[in-house]
Amino acid sequence: MLMITGATGALGKLVTARLADRDDIVVGTRAPAPGQRRVDFDDPSSLDLTGVDTLLVISAGAAEDDVVAARHDAVISAAERAGVGHLVYTSLSGDGDHLTYALAHRWTERRLRRSTLNWTVLRNGLYAEFLAAIAAPGPDGTVAAPLGEGRLAAVAREDLADVAVRVATDPAPHAGRTYELVGEQALGGADLAAAVGGRYEPGTLAATRHAVTASGDALPFQVPMLLSTYSAIAGGFLDGTSVTDNQLRALLGRAPRSALEVYAATAAR
Repeated sequence: MLMITGATGALGKLVTARLADRDDIVVGTRAPAPGQRRVDFDDPSSLDLTGVDTLLVISAGAAEDDVVAARHDAVISAAERAGVGHLVYTSLSGDGDHLTYALAHRWTERRLRRSTLNWTVLRNGLYAEFLAAIAAPGPDGTVAAPLGEGRLAAVAREDLADVAVRVATDPAPHAGRTYELVGEQALGGADLAAAVGGRYEPGTLAATRHAVTASGDALPFQVPMLLSTYSAIAGGFLDGTSVTDNQLRALLGRAPRSALEVYAATAAR
């Protein structure tokens, strides 16, 4: 049996949709529908992994580091107790170590290495769809995100779902492997603006911090996360050049989707 956690999130929905015709899949979620299993990382007593052969853990990263680490420790410990054969974890690309939210991912990777489980780590690059959110064009098409002259090796979420399905449905060949999965085309602000027929006028981090804080749309811990993303892109740390063994194309078995096209399509919605 393959269990998928985080199945109600954007990546998890894509993964479960690809496996909908299989009868050996179980979805673990905080608020399960009929036929699903309750799995709440904040309630370790709910982590019933009985009968699970392979566990695909989609990162529960939308929280403070200590909360994320506790969640991931709970599910790894539950997997060890239940005798799960293999755990596949969706992490963050290696070039993302400058991001404030990298620590919880690296902590989880270390916890897996020290565990009794067979494991595989999928180090996912930042989504092209996420780029459409943090560098969305304004009404007149202007992209004003503080990306400087930096570029992001963004990757289509659907490609990462395809890789996750491939690895999780046949995990044995991938045991003990950590795969870097970033886009092959690094996108800068000018590229984004051109794709939506606009122009690129980068703002500043200070102005962005003020706007995000004033909007009330972000929780306090999310503001530094967002700003660190802009800083890492602008600083040239996320353009893919430091990833020496990108396995995206190999694990897909085809060329990756165009991240720029995904960005433009998402921004147009």
